[in-house]
Amino acid sequence: MSTSTMLNLNPSAPPLQSATKSPLPETTRPDFIPIAGPILSENSFCKCGRRHLIPSMAAAAAAAALLPVPSAVASRFDSSSSSSTGALGKIHPSRPDWYEEFYAAAMNNSMKVYEAEIASYKSKLFSAVRGKASEILEIGIGTGPNLKYYAGNGGMRVFGVDPNRKMEKYARAAAEDAGLPQENFEFLHAVGEDLPLANSSMDAVIGTLALCSVTDVKRTLGEVKRVLKPGGIYVFFEHVGAKDGTLLRVLQNILDPVQQFVADGCHLTRDTAKLIAEAEFSQVDGRMIFVSYASLINPHVYGTASK
Repeated sequence: MSTSTMLNLNPSAPPLQSATKSPLPETTRPDFIPIAGPILSENSFCKCGRRHLIPSMAAAAAAAALLPVPSAVASRFDSSSSSSTGALGKIHPSRPDWYEEFYAAAMNNSMKVYEAEIASYKSKLFSAVRGKASEILEIGIGTGPNLKYYAGNGGMRVFGVDPNRKMEKYARAAAEDAGLPQENFEFLHAVGEDLPLANSSMDAVIGTLALCSVTDVKRTLGEVKRVLKPGGIYVFFEHVGAKDGTLLRVLQNILDPVQQFVADGCHLTRDTAKLIAEAEFSQVDGRMIFVSYASLINPHVYGTASK
């Protein structure tokens, strides 16, 4: 499949000119760097959202059977997806309940400053799906910090995938706060590499700070494309490795194994933007920002990709 994405290695270049109007607005903020194509890694510091560095934690993971699927929504699920249960155990081996609960609570309570800083970006980004999509999948939904930006429509159904089952109570609370009826929200205990959803069943797929910790980024992006309807949209907000040769990248290279161990498999040095650009979406529109709420995890890229 051809793509309209172009490689542009000049961070001061104008934004990508797409065949269709981009849902992302222009901005003049000094930390905003318009980019195009395989999105550049630049140097700075930022907090890795849901899977940030917590020195006292070991790698978080989860495994168990998928939650029961109500018959009313069975048509959205892939009848051949029984392998998802096995994939969950292989890709995200189980951890004790106390650990999953601790990790979920930590994510729910520690991300408020980070989320406040990027709120304006998310609000504009999610306008691409808000009120325009009725079937939405969010990969790595975690405690549900994104739901308030898009899930207020009572006619919408949201499927949230996460390998940590203890995230569900927080995600459900976030869905309720966003005005989404509980019967319109399904939490799926699964992984992005093997989504338990039917082909071409979703209007939109959302993933924020998720591709840093999946085992196989290319396989996950393949699953995103598989479940999207023709013309469906993938909304992403991810951190990527800093530019080669910078001090930040040197530090990321050194600390990457530690980060993976203590932060649920989160990788500091992935060129996620390049992988999205190469995933054969029909169109990709992306931007880069630096978030001042700092750690070793920066920069961030965000945007949309169309099937």
